Amino acid sequence: MSQHNSVKITDVEAAAKRLAGIAHHTPVLTSTTVNKRTNSQVFFKCENFQRTGSFKFRGAYNALSQLSEEQKQKGVLTFSSGNHAQGIALAGQLLKIPTTIAMPDDAPAVKLAATRGYGAEVILYNRKQTNREELAQTLVTERGSVIIPPYDHPHIVAGQGTTAKELIEEVGELDLLLVCCGGGGLLSGCAIATKAVFPNCRVIGVEPELADDATRSFHTKTLQTVNNPDTIADGARTPYLGKITFPLVLQYVDDMVTVSEEAIVRTMFFLWERLKIVVEPTGVLAAAALLEGVVKAPGARIGVIVSGGNVDLAKVGQLFS
Repeated sequence: MSQHNSVKITDVEAAAKRLAGIAHHTPVLTSTTVNKRTNSQVFFKCENFQRTGSFKFRGAYNALSQLSEEQKQKGVLTFSSGNHAQGIALAGQLLKIPTTIAMPDDAPAVKLAATRGYGAEVILYNRKQTNREELAQTLVTERGSVIIPPYDHPHIVAGQGTTAKELIEEVGELDLLLVCCGGGGLLSGCAIATKAVFPNCRVIGVEPELADDATRSFHTKTLQTVNNPDTIADGARTPYLGKITFPLVLQYVDDMVTVSEEAIVRTMFFLWERLKIVVEPTGVLAAAALLEGVVKAPGARIGVIVSGGNVDLAKVGQLFS
C-alpha cells in the first residue's frame, strides 16, 4: 500500500462507526457577530467539548481499538505535549490497555495532571536535551509496547477525519473548511472526509507564523522543518509533517496560511467573550485566519474546526493582560 493513499474515506467511515456512542458528538456553534464581521455563514465545530478537551481522543481511540490482543497486553507508548497524551490515556483506560506517555517537563500543568488522572504512566523529559522519538524507541525496546504517534499514523488520521464528517452531516454543504495544523493529522483527515462529499469545498490549513513548517512544505512541495518554535500554540510546535500526513496534505488540501501570535490571542479573547467557550491557543488557529482576514470568503458557507480547549488557566491572565 503506497503512503500516498494510506487513508481513504472508507477508513474515516469505519472510524466513525468505532467512535459512535464513545466519542462525544460535539456541538456546532454559530455567531451573528462573526457572520456580520466576515460577511459569510460560519459554523464552528467545537472539539473543545470532546472527551479530554480536544479532537485527539478520536484518533487515539480509533487506533487503540484496532490493536491485537497481544499488543493490548503489552501496552502502548506515545509522546505528546498534552492533548494526544490525554486522548491515548483515556482511550487506554476505556479499552483496558496500559499506556505510557513521554511528555516534555515544560508541558502545561493542566495537561500533565489530566494525563495522569486518566491513568497513564507519565515519563518526563527535557525538550532541549532529549529527542523524543529516540526516547520512545528506547522505551519500546525495553518494554515491547506499541508506539502510537500523535499524528503520523493512518488510524489516527482516519479518527481525526470524523470531526469534519460530523460537521458536514450536521450543517450540509460547505464552500470552505478551515483547520488548524500541527503535524497534519486533523488537517489531512478532515480534508479526506470533506473532499469525499464536497470535492469543490476548499480546505485550508492554518499554522502559527512562528511554526510555519507545514505551510512552507505545502508551497515548496518539499518537507520543511521547524525546531522548538516559540509559539503559544503548543499543539502546533510539531517539527514537521509526517510521512503519512505530508502526502495527504499535498493531495487533499487547497492552501496553507499562517497567523501571528497577536492574532491568536485576539481570537482566543474574542471566542471566550462572544461564543462563551474556553479555547486553547492552538484551538483558535483556524478561527484566527478567518476573523483576522487572512482568509476572506464573503458570501460563503464556512466550517471552522475549533480543535481544543485545554488551556492553562493559571497562565491565561498573562495572555489577556
